[in-house]
Amino acid sequence: MTRTPRRPGALARDREAISRGRAGRAAVLAAIVVAAALAAAATLVRDARGREADLAIRERTLRSHALGMTLRFAVSLPPGYDGGGRYPVIYFLHGLPASASAFRDIGFVRRALEQVGGRAIVVAPQAARDGDSDPEYIDWGEGRNWETAIAREIPAYVDRHFRTIPNRRGRALVGISAGGYGAMLIGLHHLDTFSVIESWSGYHRPTDPDGTSVLDLGSPAANARASAHALVGTLRRSAARRPLLLGFYVGRRDSRFRRDNVLLDAELRAARVPHMFRLYGGGHDQALWSARAGEWLGRALAALAPAVDGAAATTPASTPPDLSRPALLPGRP
Repeated sequence: MTRTPRRPGALARDREAISRGRAGRAAVLAAIVVAAALAAAATLVRDARGREADLAIRERTLRSHALGMTLRFAVSLPPGYDGGGRYPVIYFLHGLPASASAFRDIGFVRRALEQVGGRAIVVAPQAARDGDSDPEYIDWGEGRNWETAIAREIPAYVDRHFRTIPNRRGRALVGISAGGYGAMLIGLHHLDTFSVIESWSGYHRPTDPDGTSVLDLGSPAANARASAHALVGTLRRSAARRPLLLGFYVGRRDSRFRRDNVLLDAELRAARVPHMFRLYGGGHDQALWSARAGEWLGRALAALAPAVDGAAATTPASTPPDLSRPALLPGRP
């Protein structure tokens, strides 16, 4: 699971400086405010400059009723967006536990799309907050319904405010680690919203922050709803009504999550549910994700409705892609 590094040394120095009298306190507090603003700006500028200077990467907010708070998310627009047209959207879920600002780190996704010539909007939602760093993308109850926020509220906002292909054929849900779990679970619960689901080094039942123990959510019904394994029995019929590209990938040296992925592959095979599963060299780390992101995103884009330029975009959807192509495939590279 991805984690946000802490900087205790820097915090200790700040606290020591603040203790040096009224003038020192004012100076240090001002410096902290400026540094925080610069750090936030650098996150966005780093992704937007250089080869990607023509991309607009923005941070947006919406008022989430599901979470009872203002929800933040990053939006990365493809080259040529200002010229008109409509675009598919890749919703990208980060790993957990995480800080409230982990959603900003989408630079490698944007670069991978550029490498494969992908024309899509990328939306990366906030998936944690102070005091709630590992909500596992689940609906827990009032004020903590993360699944509803991501599956319903954010796509509705994005479709209203950006030139999207506003139906399931224009939406992919992709995630890393805990985000891979979120993509799989939310996607399978909302096949009316997403036509492409990809889990990168994810797992398929909710886990503790270390990723070593499956969570007990308090009842058999709650545990079943939070498990992708429990959904396999109904998936063949559901996917037949709503064509779906279902892909999940994991490193051979991923000691925590390889077994769970191999198990899901076997279950889907037995149920004759079309899917794509692959084992890759590597472990549970950024090196694998960065090396393969272009391949995985390219596969997702090939299954989505393509971007439509200018005058041709008077209707949001073009010829439906053939999502029946991914057949039952072996769990081998």
